[in-house]
Amino acid sequence: MTRRRKGTKRSKRSGRRWSARVTRKSNALTLENGVFTKSSPRKIALSLKRSADRSRRRKSNAYRSAMSMLNFFINRAGRGLSRDRRRTLEKAKAELRALYGKA
Repeated sequence: MTRRRKGTKRSKRSGRRWSARVTRKSNALTLENGVFTKSSPRKIALSLKRSADRSRRRKSNAYRSAMSMLNFFINRAGRGLSRDRRRTLEKAKAELRALYGKA
């Protein structure tokens, strides 16, 4: 059971889906639409790499930006992922490592 702080008023709608907004409008990467719904781990990794390499707003190197966006999606935005979908995204992490020579 969670407790609310006194004096805090928030509508149900305003505080929801912040993670979806982050994946759509990240300040570090401009992601291709539907990047996390692609069927192939390789396609997901290539898309993330392309976005990270093109970005001028990222604070870290391209590999770390791409990997952190993928981890963010898996951990936060993708809470309701099926087993198959999660497995595909985990394989995309391995593909991303290979693309950047971090294996």
